[in-house]
Formats: sequence, structure tokens, C-alpha cells
Amino acid sequence: MEGTFYVQGIGSRPKLHVCTDGAGVVGHAGARLLADLADGIGLTSSYSTVLSPLRPRGTGHDPGRIATDLAVMLADGGEAIADLAVLRDQGEVFGPVASTPTAWRLLAAVDERVLDRLRSARAQAREMAWLQAFETRSGIPAVKAGGREVPGLVLDIDATLITCHSEKDQAAPTYKGGFGFHPLLCFLANTGEGMSGRLRPGNAGANTAADHIAVLDDALAQIPDAHRHGTDILVRTDSAGSAKSFLTHVRELRARGVRTFFSVGYAITEPVRRAIRALPEQVWHSALDQDGTLRESAEVAELTGMADLAGYPAGTRIIVRRERPHPGAQLSLFDQDEGLRHQVILTDTPFTSGSAQFLEVRHRGHATVEDHIRCGKTTGFGRFPSRRFPLNAAWLELSLAAIDLLAWTRVLLLDGELAAAEPKKLRYRILHVAARVTRGGRRLRLRISATWPWRHELAAAFHRLAALPRPAG
Repeated sequence: MEGTFYVQGIGSRPKLHVCTDGAGVVGHAGARLLADLADGIGLTSSYSTVLSPLRPRGTGHDPGRIATDLAVMLADGGEAIADLAVLRDQGEVFGPVASTPTAWRLLAAVDERVLDRLRSARAQAREMAWLQAFETRSGIPAVKAGGREVPGLVLDIDATLITCHSEKDQAAPTYKGGFGFHPLLCFLANTGEGMSGRLRPGNAGANTAADHIAVLDDALAQIPDAHRHGTDILVRTDSAGSAKSFLTHVRELRARGVRTFFSVGYAITEPVRRAIRALPEQVWHSALDQDGTLRESAEVAELTGMADLAGYPAGTRIIVRRERPHPGAQLSLFDQDEGLRHQVILTDTPFTSGSAQFLEVRHRGHATVEDHIRCGKTTGFGRFPSRRFPLNAAWLELSLAAIDLLAWTRVLLLDGELAAAEPKKLRYRILHVAARVTRGGRRLRLRISATWPWRHELAAAFHRLAALPRPAG
């Protein structure tokens, strides 16, 4: 509805005249930072190369640019392909953006071969982003546990349930009584990057070794060669990743020059219960908190040698933590009998590389993957747009690209509190800022409000982006 509307001020608020004829104003101006970053690390050009056979006829839109715009839209908080309108209707800042039908047609043309190419394109962009991080910052940050740094890279694998409210291809009943999908995902704990993900039916098994192997291999393919070979890579999962064939695969990767180690949850079986009961009190030691201080009412002990680990890789250790449960915690019959909550992990980290206390608190950091999944659900994969499974698989891949753009923004362009901010905070403070667009002196200027609390942080991010080394060619 066009026209002017009057809003009576309430209390000390001034009276407003609301109209819809504004010009030279742009919303979500900070999202331009993401679009420029995608160009600056070569993501857009890599997408253009691998998607060139899918160029839409008669539209003039580059398919790589369409894919990038979709990733930017998801990083900005969009939930549906139609949300591209936020970028498209502000052409002065975002340039030409494909229509919703054109974007739909591109996604519908993505099959498994094209999906693999999209993953390769993202890996190329990641290599450039990491090179920029080492040239302009201090590189990829280390994961911390127990008050010290964990050497190398840490990959966290976990599954999640996505509810579908309509019939979709391969959506199925879930083990929790819902209906939808059950994707398996891998995140880099160092930065929060979305390394890989596989869309699966809702009734897919949580502990399927083949799926864990596929997601891990996809994640390793995302790591630049210089870091994949010669760098320690810790793979963490909950007990769903404790299958012998998966852990054997993790170990066998070392024969290819990939220094992978595992730290996974383990079910407390009756033999494990007997082993725990047989532990003398003097072998229990105080557990650690993430800052290295002693954890109140929690103790750790080494179970290695007291439980049968036949079939697991040589050198596998088993570690148990017991802790007084917090109110409302769900306890097993064994825990109720003992009065303490028990959790067990398996790891192949050698005795010379870490005490049981450190390895247990290191594994407990796997819980951060739940935060990455929660944020990922607001960055695209919380809902899927199509009835067709291949299109939804492509949507998941672009969601991972959106998660990467936010992670690279934090690592390369932001400082202080914003460098560790979740997407919600970045959107509120940086991405969704409004600005005026002006022209003068042959320049297009984006003028952020002089009263916006985070104007200096956003301006500094744009300046850092302009100074980043650019990909060759």
C-alpha cells in the first residue's frame, strides 16, 4: 500500500510520518561484505567454472553468481529461495540478482556429479581463505581444552533431525517419533566451518559406519593439501561413531599420509560396567574443566586393559568419567545403582601425548558441535525448500557454503567479541544494518548511520577485505 501513514508517539517517543517512497536507502547492507568476501576468496569464480554447463538460457545470469547469491542470502538469514528478493530489490548495492524461478531451475539441475563439483569449488575457496588467514592474521586458531591448545585440526561429526511438515522425497519417520530428514554433518571445531554434510532419510541409522566414512572423507577433501598432510587431525564423534569399521578407516588413513586420530563416545556395556566396578579408588583422578581448573565432583580413570577391545585399532584406549549428576539428569540403572553418572570414550591418542584427564576434557569439547548445528539450522539446513531430494541436497551444500562465509568473515575480517559471534549476533549487529547509497566523484558510497553502534567494526571489516591478497587469475 502506497501513501503516508501517521504514527502517534507513545510516551516520550516522537510522532512519526511513515511513507513508502524512500530512495537511496538499502537494508541488509552488511550482507555486501559476504558477497565481496565470496568474490575475494574465489568462491564465485570457482562456482562459475564448475556450473558453466548449467548456464540458464536467455537470462544473462552467471550460474556461479546465482549460487553465491543463494549462499549469501542463507548466511544473511534467508530461509527460502524467494528470499533472494532482499538482494535482488537492492540492485544498486548487490547488482543483478537472478529471479526466484531462475534460481530454482539452477538448483533443480544439480545432480550428484554437479554436487561433487560444488564441493570441489568450495575446497578451492577454503584454500585461498586459509592462505589469507596465514598471511594477514595468525592463521587458523587452535582448539583449546583443559587450559591448553589441542595441536592441529579437530573435526566434529554429528547427526541431527530436520522436521518436514509436508511430504518430501525420502523424508521418513525418525527415531524420535517425528518425520523428516536425518543429515550427518561435520564441522571444523577450530573455526566453525561446515566441512561436509550428507542429506539422509529420516529413518537413516545414527551409527551407520558407511555414512560416517563418507562424511569424514568429504571433510578431509575440504582441507587444503598443506594441512591435510603433516598436520594432526582429531576426529570426534559421540557413541554413534564408535563402529569398528569407522575407527579402522580413521586409522588406515595414516597410510595415505593423513595423520588422523579418533576420540569417540562408547556405550557402557555390561563388561564395561564390571570393569568400572573393579577399578580401585586410587586410580581415579579429578576431572578438568575447559579452562584447566579442577571440575567439582567429577573424576576420570583409565580403563585400558580392563575391557575387551578386540577388533578395535591397536593402541585404542578406553577412559571413563564419573560425576555427580545435575538435577534432572537422565541416569541408567547402573548410574542409579552407583549414584554417579558415567561416560566412556575411546581414543587412539598415545599415552605419551596426553593424560586421561586431558583426553577426557578434550573429548567433552565435542559438545560444541551442537552449537554449530543449532546455528546451521538458522543458516539454511533448518528447512528444505523442495519435494525433490537432489534439490534439497544441493540446498544443504549451499548452506554449508553460507556457514563457511560467516566463519571466514570472523577469521579474516573481525576482531574482539564479533570474531567469536554466532550468526544471530552477526546479523543483528553487522549484516542487517541499513545505509544510504550516494554517488559523487565517480564513486558509489555506502553511508552507514553515524549513530550505529557497530559502524566502525563494519567499516574496518570492509577495509580489511579490500586489503586481502586476491587469488591469481
